[in-house]
Amino acid sequence: MQPRFVGRLSLADAVTVSNAAVGFLAVVVADANPELAARLILLAAVADGLDGVLARHVGSSAAGPYLDSLADVASFGVAPATLVVAVVTESWGLDTPRGAVAVLGAALFVGAAIVRLGLYTAYDTDDDVTEGVPTTLASVVLSAGVLVGVTDPLALVVLAYVLTVLMVSTITYPDLLARDALIMGVVHSLAVLIPDFLGRTFPYALLTLALAYLLLGPHFYWRTTTASRPA
Repeated sequence: MQPRFVGRLSLADAVTVSNAAVGFLAVVVADANPELAARLILLAAVADGLDGVLARHVGSSAAGPYLDSLADVASFGVAPATLVVAVVTESWGLDTPRGAVAVLGAALFVGAAIVRLGLYTAYDTDDDVTEGVPTTLASVVLSAGVLVGVTDPLALVVLAYVLTVLMVSTITYPDLLARDALIMGVVHSLAVLIPDFLGRTFPYALLTLALAYLLLGPHFYWRTTTASRPA
C-alpha cells in the first residue's frame, strides 16, 4: 500500500518539506554550533524561495499553502528562536532573570510567527503584498546577524522582541520582484556556502539587504500593481 502523499504532492511540496527538515537540524545543532544553525536557517530560506519558484513553473498541490506555513513555523519560527536562546544562554544562563527574559522573548517570537503565518495563509496568499514582517525576513536578520558576529545577548534579545512586534504589525510589505528575489537567493546561497569569504562579505551583504528591505521596503519598494496601496 502506497503512502497517502503519493500522487497528491508536487515537487514544490517536497522542497517545502525539506525546508522543515533543515529547520529541525538547525534546532538540533544550535547549542553546540550556533553558526552552523544560522547557516542552516539561511539554507531553509533558500529552499523556501525555491519551492515558490517551482510552484509557479511546474505547479503545486492543494496542500501546498498549508505545508508551506507549517514548514515555516519550524524553520523561521522555532529554529531562529532556539538560535537566540542558544547564543544568549552561553552568557546569561537559563536560571537567571535575564535568561528568563530571553526565553520569554523567544517564545513570543514563535507565537508571533505562528500567528503571522496563519494570517498570511488565510488572507495574503493570492496578493503581492502582505501585512507584517515576513517570518523568513525576521529569521534572516537574526541568522545573518549571528554569522557576522552579532552575539551580544542584549542586542539579540532586543532584536527578537522588535521582530516579534513587527511580525504581527499592520505594516504592509510588497513581495520581491523576481529579479530581486534571485539576487537575494544568490547572496543567501553564498552566505551559507562560503560565509568566511573575504571577511564574511556575503553574510554582511545579506544582513545589509535584509535590513534595507525591513526598514525601507514598506515606503520605497512598491511593485507597479500596488503603487497606490498605503503602507
